[in-house]
Amino acid sequence: MIDFISKPRYTLPDLIALVHVLRAPGGCPWDAAQTHQSIRRNFLEETYEACEALDCDDEAMLREELGDVLLQVLFHADIEAGRGRMTIDDIADAECRKLIFRHPFLFGGESASWEELKQQEKGQKTTAEAMDGVARSLPATWRAEKIQKKAAKTGFRWESAGEALDKLAEETEELREAVRDNTNIDEELGDVLFAAVRVASTLDRDPEQALHAACEKFITRFAAMEHAFLAAGKHLNELSREQLLAGWNAQKRTGGEQ
Repeated sequence: MIDFISKPRYTLPDLIALVHVLRAPGGCPWDAAQTHQSIRRNFLEETYEACEALDCDDEAMLREELGDVLLQVLFHADIEAGRGRMTIDDIADAECRKLIFRHPFLFGGESASWEELKQQEKGQKTTAEAMDGVARSLPATWRAEKIQKKAAKTGFRWESAGEALDKLAEETEELREAVRDNTNIDEELGDVLFAAVRVASTLDRDPEQALHAACEKFITRFAAMEHAFLAAGKHLNELSREQLLAGWNAQKRTGGEQ
């Protein structure tokens, strides 16, 4: 067995071996019991934490979070190896082949666009098939954006932000009617959100980033409002809706943008 305790520096093969030891008979019962689905959420959480480290530009945090993402990859690979379906080397082989295929200008292939190569690789013959191939596990704004971009490549797009905003207004009115009639509310709400993503795409803005920024702005303004009320000896749950809205609007006037 590898001496994991006294080794002065560990490398990728050590981590691969360590994951296998943890999941092997006589290893960690919890690790051995995990399945793809039981740790699926862990994979997502670690990926988002790595993204936060990127946003913070924190070297130590990034090293740790990238390590956690790598652990998830190796964990899933070890599960597959235990099933006899693939190993981490099989995964590396497939990824190398894909990267070589998608960079023909470097590796002697026929020149083609990235999208054309992806569709060829996946056997997609139509734009609709390419749309259907966009991962359903993506955040909905990202999936909507990618689907809309594929449609736009065919010419199916709104030429200006004004046109996209008109479509958003149309969908908003349809939602208003659905709420009034208490029918198809989910469908019409989805259309509004889809149209809002289309506005962002027309403006060449990232809707996911814009929504994250709106969340941060909301938290900042809400905290300022709460602090102001607490300084006056008032707690939020003691206030009326009208008082809360007045406090919110006061924060808008004094420096917020909500």
